[in-house]
Amino acid sequence: MANSKLATEGTAPHPLHDDEKDIASPKSSGSDSIRVYNATAVHQDGGILSKLRNIEATMDRRFGIESEAIDRKLPEERTVMTWRETITLATLWASGTMNLSCFATGFLGWEFGLSLKQNLLCCIFGSLLGGATSGSMAVFGAPTGLRQISISRYQFGWWFAKVIAALNVIQQIGWSAVGCITGGIALNAVADDGVSIALGVFIIAFLSMLVSFVGLKAILPYERWAWVVYLIVFLVILGQTGRYADNSTPASVAGLDLTGTVLSLLSIIYGSSSSWALVVSDYYVLYPTTISRPKVFLLTMLGIALPTAFGMCTGAVVASTLNNRADWSDAYEKSIGYLIQEALPPIGWGKFILVLLVLSGINCNIINTYSAAISCQQFARPFAKLPRFIWTVICFAVILALGVAGRDHLLSYLQNFLSLLGYIATSYFIIVLLEHFVFRKGNFRNYDLEGWNNPARLPLGLAASTTFLLGVAVWVLFMVQT
Repeated sequence: MANSKLATEGTAPHPLHDDEKDIASPKSSGSDSIRVYNATAVHQDGGILSKLRNIEATMDRRFGIESEAIDRKLPEERTVMTWRETITLATLWASGTMNLSCFATGFLGWEFGLSLKQNLLCCIFGSLLGGATSGSMAVFGAPTGLRQISISRYQFGWWFAKVIAALNVIQQIGWSAVGCITGGIALNAVADDGVSIALGVFIIAFLSMLVSFVGLKAILPYERWAWVVYLIVFLVILGQTGRYADNSTPASVAGLDLTGTVLSLLSIIYGSSSSWALVVSDYYVLYPTTISRPKVFLLTMLGIALPTAFGMCTGAVVASTLNNRADWSDAYEKSIGYLIQEALPPIGWGKFILVLLVLSGINCNIINTYSAAISCQQFARPFAKLPRFIWTVICFAVILALGVAGRDHLLSYLQNFLSLLGYIATSYFIIVLLEHFVFRKGNFRNYDLEGWNNPARLPLGLAASTTFLLGVAVWVLFMVQT
C-alpha cells in the first residue's frame, strides 16, 4: 500500500522541537513525570490538568469516550472499510443537515419576496455548490489522518492556523446556536407555551452535548441512520401541505433588486452547505489511506447537498402556502412551530411531527459541538493539554448563552450568520486546493505528516495568510451596506 508510507516518504530529517526532545527522552522526578498527550509533552505532576487527563483516559478505557482526539491517526490505526463505513460518508451529513434549521432557511426566499420557483432554484443550486466546496475538503482526512484544522497548518502555517481554528469555533458554535433556537421555538409550540424557548434551547444544547461528549464512537453510528426519520417527516409535511403551494404569485422584486436578492439568498444557502468545509475531515481520520478520493468527494458532496436542498425546498413550499392560507400565516407570525402544528392536523399528529423536528436539531449540533471542541484544542499547545470533554462542556455553555440571547431573532440570525459562513469557507477551500494541487502537485507524499505538530517543520504560511486577509477585504466590499 503506497499510501501507508505517507508519513515518511519525501521528507528529510528535521531538528526536534523542544517539546519533542522531552518526548524523545521521557523522564520523571518524584511524582512529576512527562508523557505524550495530543502529540504534546505534558507534565503529570498531580495537578488539576493531570487529574483531568487521567479521568479522560479512564473514561476512554471503560466507556469508549474519546481521548487525545487531535492526535494524528496512523495508517495502522484505521478502521476496515465495510458497506456501513461507505454509506456513512453520505448519511453522516444527511443526518446533520436535514433538520428544522434547514427547513426554516427555506422560508427566507419567501421573506425576501421571491417566487416559489426562484426560491426552489436557489435552494438546489446553492446547496450543490456549497456541498462541492465541503466535498473537496473531505479528501484530505483519510490520507493525512489529521483533523481539518491540523491540515490547515500546511497552508497557513503554525500561527495563522490558530486564526482559522478560532473562526471555525465561532462558525460551529454559531450554527449550533441556530439549531438550539429553532428547536427551542418548536418545543415551546409543542408545549403550548408551557416550556419557554430558553428552556427549549437548554434541552437541545444539553442533549447534543451528551453525544458529542462521547466522541466519534457514538457520533458515527448515530448519524449513520438518524436521517431516515427526518426524510419521512419532510415527506409527510410535503404530502399534507403541498396542495396549498402557491406557484403563481410572481416575485415582488424586479430588476437589480431581484438580482441582488437572488445573490443574497444563494450566498446564504451556499454558506449553509459550505460551512462543513472547515470540519469535514474531522470525521474521516479513521478511514483507510487507500480509500478512493473521488468516492469520498462525491458521497460527501451529495450527502450534504441533496438533504440540505430537500429540507430547504420543503420549507420553501410550506412558505408559499402562506399566500393561500391566512390561518397558517397567522400561526407563522407566532412561530414556525405553531405553523407546523396548524398545517398538520389533527393537533396530536402535528405535535408528534414537531417533537421529531425538535430532535432533528440535535443531529446537527452533535457534529458542530464535537468539531468546535477539538478546534479549541488547537488554539495553542496549552489548550491541547486540556481534555476534549472539558472543551465540549465549555462549548455547550457558550452555545447555550448565544441561543438564549438570540432566541427572538431567528430569521435575522440565519440571514446574517449563514452569509458570513460562505465568505470564510470560500476563501479557505480555494487556498487549500491551490496549495495542494499547484505547490504540492496533488501528492500527499509532499506533506511532512510526522511534523504536523511541530512549528519548525511546518511552512510559515505567509502567502496563504496574506491571501486570506485580502479575501477579508473583498468580503467587506461585497457585504450589504444597509
